[in-house]
Amino acid sequence: MKQKSPDSSSRRNFLTLTGTAGLAATLTVMKPLKLLAGEDASLKADTARKFPASPVPDRIILSWTDNPAKSQTVTWRTDNSVKAPLVQIAKADGSPYFKNNSLTVNSESKVLKKDGWEDHYHQVCFKNLQPETFYHYRLQNGEDWSEWFQFRTASENPDRFSFIYLGDAQNNILSAWSHVVRRAMIQNPDVRFILHAGDLINHDDSDDEWGEWHAGDGWAQSGISCIATPGNHEYGLTITPQWKYQFAFPDNGPNLRRLRNTVYYIDYQGVRFISLDTTLMSFPHVAHIQKIWLKKILKNNPHQWTVITHHHPMESGSSGRKGHPMLNIYFRKLYKRYNVDLVLQGHDHTYARGNIDHSGPVYVISVSGPKMYDSDAPWADVSGGDLQFFQNITIEGDTLSFQAYTAVGNLFDAFDLEKQRDGSSILIEKM
Repeated sequence: MKQKSPDSSSRRNFLTLTGTAGLAATLTVMKPLKLLAGEDASLKADTARKFPASPVPDRIILSWTDNPAKSQTVTWRTDNSVKAPLVQIAKADGSPYFKNNSLTVNSESKVLKKDGWEDHYHQVCFKNLQPETFYHYRLQNGEDWSEWFQFRTASENPDRFSFIYLGDAQNNILSAWSHVVRRAMIQNPDVRFILHAGDLINHDDSDDEWGEWHAGDGWAQSGISCIATPGNHEYGLTITPQWKYQFAFPDNGPNLRRLRNTVYYIDYQGVRFISLDTTLMSFPHVAHIQKIWLKKILKNNPHQWTVITHHHPMESGSSGRKGHPMLNIYFRKLYKRYNVDLVLQGHDHTYARGNIDHSGPVYVISVSGPKMYDSDAPWADVSGGDLQFFQNITIEGDTLSFQAYTAVGNLFDAFDLEKQRDGSSILIEKM
């Protein structure tokens, strides 16, 4: 196993700064803070909401409930003064006159009531769009309108594209995670979507943490789609209510209500992306239901590439922790049998990458937030800790290229997968 550490500059105990007058100041560089599970000193209970809703649309996020080449779903939030806002969409042509040909459509609205407040979540699925086309859209803001946002539909063909993969954000989200996702977007401006591997927040009942998560992503998610799988921190007795209100994923998963909007697949330009709910796999019958569904989805997959995301890892990337037992019992052989190429995971707050069985899928564990665990993954070809990561993944023809970067944009790990005629992939190290 190739164990990597933070670069030498981040390990120094002192940093000396020299001013224009020739004076030197010595600053102590703190050792990375290892937050314990469930601990987040910056998010104490507060009687006032940090991110209250208003008539102005916020928490705007794109996702897919239908074919990404011909549709786009947008979800957003307002306060209860906005009941059923209108939405306008227009094909972008590069000129400022596109709005002359805009179409006005109605939204669907749902009410989320909690702790004495009431938010309205709105949703529109634009359909019958043209593939590989830019569109503008805007949202009604009371009696006014928001600015025009822009998105691009997918190709109907397996053309080249890139996406970003992020592990757990979870803690100190706005203060210590936002710079990671923003660096990822600056460094990779042409990505088509961001994939989140669970534990987006820390406390399932905290609406303020969702406010931080949306603020951290900034404007990006109003123009770039989201794929997300839930983690254990999205769950209390049931999944956080915000999940079903703000995320809109395809209703093509198992016929079990509890798995709706958490277990699904999306086909994008020659790749089948599959989300599984590993938190609910603690119930063996739910794990079995997901296995039966997944086998069908893999067996009838018409696409060249298959990427699966779930929160808990098949094998742990950190000392003192274990892989998910139900994943090993029900899914490990299935992944290998049906040539799953890449499995994107979170949960262990470290980085690890490798072929667990010396062949079959490449498993990756990554973390984008500030909570760190010790790095210890004997199965991994590359591992490392005490760093925040983002990953850029590009798929073009028979090649999948994977790059993992630290929060300051330094390349940490890189490999290619080369697709073979029998459907399997060969891993080629690039560092």
